[in-house]
Order: sequence, then C-alpha cells, then structure tokens
Amino acid sequence: MAEIRTPWRGVTAAFALNGLLLGSWAARVPAIRDRHGLGEAELGLALLCLGLGALASFAAAGRLSDRVGAVRVTRGLALAYLAALPLLALAPGPVTLGLALFFFGMAHGAMDVSMNSWAAEVERGLGRPVMSGFHAMWSFGAGAGAAAGFAATALGLPVAAHFALASLAGLLLLGPFLTVPWTSEIRRGGGTAPVFALPRGALLPVGLIALASGLGEGAMADWSAVFLRESAGAGDSLATLGYAAFSGAMVAMRLCTDRLVARLGAAAVARAGGLAAACGIVLATGPAAWPAALAGFALLGLGFAPLYPLAFSRAAADPDVPPGQAIAAVATLGYGSILIGPPLIGFAAELLSLRTAFLLIAAAALMAAALAPVLSRPAAVPAEAA
Repeated sequence: MAEIRTPWRGVTAAFALNGLLLGSWAARVPAIRDRHGLGEAELGLALLCLGLGALASFAAAGRLSDRVGAVRVTRGLALAYLAALPLLALAPGPVTLGLALFFFGMAHGAMDVSMNSWAAEVERGLGRPVMSGFHAMWSFGAGAGAAAGFAATALGLPVAAHFALASLAGLLLLGPFLTVPWTSEIRRGGGTAPVFALPRGALLPVGLIALASGLGEGAMADWSAVFLRESAGAGDSLATLGYAAFSGAMVAMRLCTDRLVARLGAAAVARAGGLAAACGIVLATGPAAWPAALAGFALLGLGFAPLYPLAFSRAAADPDVPPGQAIAAVATLGYGSILIGPPLIGFAAELLSLRTAFLLIAAAALMAAALAPVLSRPAAVPAEAA
C-alpha cells in the first residue's frame, strides 16, 4: 500500500472526494427543492446559505493551512465534509436546510483552500506543473457524483440513502489515500488576518478570471438539472445529465491543459476558453430542445476547464504574496462565485426567466477572455525532488 499512496495520489484523492460530494448534491437539487416546496427565489436563498458558509471559511482555512499544515487541515475537513452531505437530506424544513447548507458550504469551501495549498506544495516538490491534473480529478469526482445521482434517481433511491451511500463510498475508496505521509510547510504569521482574503494588485484580474469560471461552475452545479427539466423539457432522470456532461467535458479538457499551455501559452488557452464558454451558453439557451442544451453545457465545460488551474498556478507563483495567502485570495472570488453565483441566478430567474439569467454566465466568460493576458506572466516551479 505504501507505493500506491504517493503524495500525488493523495492530493488527487482529495480533489476527487471534494468533487464527488458536490456532484452528489447537485444531482438531487430538484428532489430537495420539491420536498421542501421551494420556489426559484426560495431555492436561491437556500443556496445563498451554502455560499455564505464557504465565504466564511476561506480566510480561516488559509490561516490554518499556513500555521498547522495544509495536509493536516485537508484531512480534518474531509471528515467534516463527508458528514455534512447526509445532513442535507435529513433537514426537516427550509430553515434547517439552510443551516445544513451553511455547514456543507463551510466544509466544502475550507477544504478547497487547504487542498489547493497542499497541491501547490506537491507541485513544487515534483518540479513540474500538475495543478490542471488535480483539477481534472475534481471534475471527474463531480461528474461521477452527478452520474451516480442519475442512477439513484432512475432507481427511485431516496435522497437520504443516496447521500449516505455517497459519503460512505468516498470514505472507503478515497479516504485511505489522504493518509499518505507528507510534511506540509509551516508559515509563522504575525498579527490578525482579515476575515475575508481578497486579491489586490496584480492578483485582482487573476481573481476575476477565477470568478468568471466559478460563476459557470456554480450555475451548472445548482441549476443545470432545473434548467433541463423546466426550460428545456427533459425528464427528471435526463435532467441529472446536465452537470455530468459539463463535468465530463471539464475532465477531458483539463487533462489536456498542461500540454496546450506549453504549446500555445496560458493567455491564448484562457482566451479561447472564455470564448468557447460564451458560445456554449448561447447554444444552451437557444430555442432548441434539451439535446442542444446538453451540448451547450458540454461546450461550457470545455471553455471554463482551463481557467481555474491557470488562475491558481499564477496565484501560487506570485512574487509579492505568499502562496497560501494568494490561493485564499483568489479562492475568495473564484470559489465564492461558485457558491454565491447560483443564488444570484435564482433571483434573476425570478425577475426575468432562467434562460435570460443564464446569459450572465456568457458575460462573465467574455470578461475572462478579455483578461486572459494577465495569466501569461511566468509561473516558474522550482525543480526540487519530491
């Protein structure tokens, strides 16, 4: 077992587990919405609780990762995240659902920061860029969670049983890899850190690129199934395939990102990705039936796939801000938009329509394409042995 549990596989398992649990939740949003009788605005408020929980966790997770060690923090948060998923199905009413989503968001967001800090350490140790591969495994986990949700829905499995099985599977299959021996970097920080870490200076446009991608990922996680069912005419089981198509496309693209960046450069890859994502939204929100929307979601996944890995690699290599702080700052905008964006989509859908609200994602994608040159700065990785 020792030769299997390498640091690279340990980080890979952390990313896959984080995606698996979020994908499991995303696939059953319509079922939980129906159970509690939530309208679009009410669902948006519930999702806002998830987003607020994540935002409340980012800075604290960054400080803990610096002072205690990213690997130790990731392990503890993984256990909390595994426990949080089944709680979502046990909430008896909208208020307790909001509280459960706040805890779920805290566990998800904090683990995102700590595991990216751990990933940056392993990347420096390997001496070559591997961040895109880690994010590919997150997308793989999210797609697997959504696909399992499709199977659970088709079989009529209750949400509580589905979520309990998903957490158990994640613990048994991926948990052992998180125990890989690794000594994280410890950074002694003085003074009081801000409650929210926000990017400044050269990191601000990097954070905005992550924000644009996060808006698309959050919308697909929480609204793709609802969109396919209520706006594109798909049935309940087919509606769960929206996030699976998006995540599957992300996996495929992220596995190719490092080679594309080596050949074309980070700016060119990010610019093409933003333009492709905008085209995907136009296709998905057009007048055609659900197969076209499904294809649009896949194109959206292809377009947004490179943006997060490139943003985090650029943040970790920033010459002016320590890696942990830089990652937390970019994560505040990036992952914050994953979780805050969906409630905004819900409010816009209540005022206008869900199709119109989705055009916000296209605008964000075009912004990312325009800001792509900021990613062309060198992000050198020290060539140290693992």
